[in-house]
Amino acid sequence: MRPTLAALTTGAALLAATACGSPADEADGADGLTTVTAGVIPIVDVAPVYLGVEQGFFSERGIDLQLESGSGGAAIVPGVISGEFDFAFSNVVSLVVAREQGLPLTTLSNGVTSAGEQGADFGGVFVLSDSDVTSAAELEGLTVAANNLNNIGDTTVRESVREAGGDPAEVDFVELPFPDMPAALETGQIDAVWAVEPFASTIREAGHREIASNFVDTHPDLSVAAYFTAEDRLAEDPELFEGITEALHESLAYAEDNPDEVRRILATYTEIDPDLIEQMVLPRFPEEINEESVEVLAELMVTDGLLDEAPDLDALLH
Repeated sequence: MRPTLAALTTGAALLAATACGSPADEADGADGLTTVTAGVIPIVDVAPVYLGVEQGFFSERGIDLQLESGSGGAAIVPGVISGEFDFAFSNVVSLVVAREQGLPLTTLSNGVTSAGEQGADFGGVFVLSDSDVTSAAELEGLTVAANNLNNIGDTTVRESVREAGGDPAEVDFVELPFPDMPAALETGQIDAVWAVEPFASTIREAGHREIASNFVDTHPDLSVAAYFTAEDRLAEDPELFEGITEALHESLAYAEDNPDEVRRILATYTEIDPDLIEQMVLPRFPEEINEESVEVLAELMVTDGLLDEAPDLDALLH
């Protein structure tokens, strides 16, 4: 089954609020700044861009950045193509699929990267505390929940199964919103879940076990998501996008160096419980996309049938 545009959601899309985007407007904004609209999702991954606005990294470059919350790639990717957003945030698998479907997308900057530690990443595969399952290989014949199918979650979990010596084709993936996963796991509706923060911490807090760090198994420096725009929008105003990219890089560096600031800003644009924010495992925020890790993802997408042939990553990444 090939993913459709409606399935192009970010790894944590269902943490989002209702879409509230407005048409992009490059007219003069406040204080003569150029108004730029970005499509984001209210999750930990985009904390750097909120910090960047607060710290003035965008306004220093003449940009009045308006952040609009969307419900994921199903709204955000078409929003960039239509001009509703000047740029946006989405997971790498969604972007590769969209590009292969003919949408002229190109990345501007890294978005979020795996923490790189087994058992201490911002997402993982979890089973009940009393489950007989001790490794990803033992997921064969069992039901595993992911927030979206044919996306970065099940693609990377399949690699965990493969790495552990199992057959990922024998795993039954089902689609389930992240907020529903803890209860579904505890009631036995599913055998395992792939969850990201803050739900990963909720599951850990309940005493359940993590059996795989699927992002780390795929690549220790996995670029999970990126900021992107449309090629024609970039060509229309390259100087503006040079400033946007510089501000994104400064924002990512600030977040990387100031994890306490990441936790603080989360309370301003999400509804995550403050106590949970303090427990959460944070991702990393390097400025550059790890292209090798994207190549690994692309190979897995072909192996698992999301794509028929190797994608043209140069067109997306450069």
